[in-house]
Amino acid sequence: LLLRGKIACRFDELTIDTPRNRFVRAALTRIANVVRRPDLARRCRTLATTLARMGVGSHPTHHNDLSISSFGRLDADDRQMVAAASLAFDLALPSESHGTSYLSRPYTEKQWWELFEKAVAGFYGFVLKSRGWSVRPQSIKRWRLSAGNDTILPIMKPDIILDNPKENRRMVLDTKFKPIIHDGKVNSADLYQIYAYLRSQEEYDDPLWTSASGVLLHPAINDRVDESVTIQGHEIRFVTVDLTVQAKEIRNQLLQAIQRSPLCQPT
Repeated sequence: LLLRGKIACRFDELTIDTPRNRFVRAALTRIANVVRRPDLARRCRTLATTLARMGVGSHPTHHNDLSISSFGRLDADDRQMVAAASLAFDLALPSESHGTSYLSRPYTEKQWWELFEKAVAGFYGFVLKSRGWSVRPQSIKRWRLSAGNDTILPIMKPDIILDNPKENRRMVLDTKFKPIIHDGKVNSADLYQIYAYLRSQEEYDDPLWTSASGVLLHPAINDRVDESVTIQGHEIRFVTVDLTVQAKEIRNQLLQAIQRSPLCQPT
């Protein structure tokens, strides 16, 4: 064809009836029959119907399909949607109770810590963004040196940084996976760590660091700790979240952890 000055073109037809969208529609239909809240079930059915009217087929796709599990730069925003759809099908969360599925090997303490950290970051990212907060997990902060080489210093990497410019608030949150109180005191290394996060960033161009507060958040079993101190203008809270209570109460505890403590309010 090139010798005759011609080329052959072939185009894929643009469609939203993709395996990924079919998977999401099937998940919405499935979860609508599981959730207990009538308004949420109705919303799931409405979304599934909307997808159907737009041309998304009803033939479900298995979530192990390559087109679902692989994400590129242009469709990275679909990752959360597909993860939620997978959870709707599996309804599986790690637990020490007997169930129908089993982990291939027990979680180590480090893996539980990482899971707790990601769960907390995911919760704040989902809940707070609609309330005017920005959520930055695993942000690397550099030391503010007047002399010397910072390459010999340890990296500062807070688990989560929460910002609310309208309220002029910044919170540095670090998760731990161990008892919050030992022999009547908090762990000194943890206190030094959160103190360094706060004080080392002062006097930068960003004024939110001047009054930033810190939170050390620990999981707990049948226990609740919420203590606050103010050190050189920075409030630091030591808080636990009880993982044995209902999900609604866990949500309330996580939201309370980022509120200003009445004990540390300026007079």
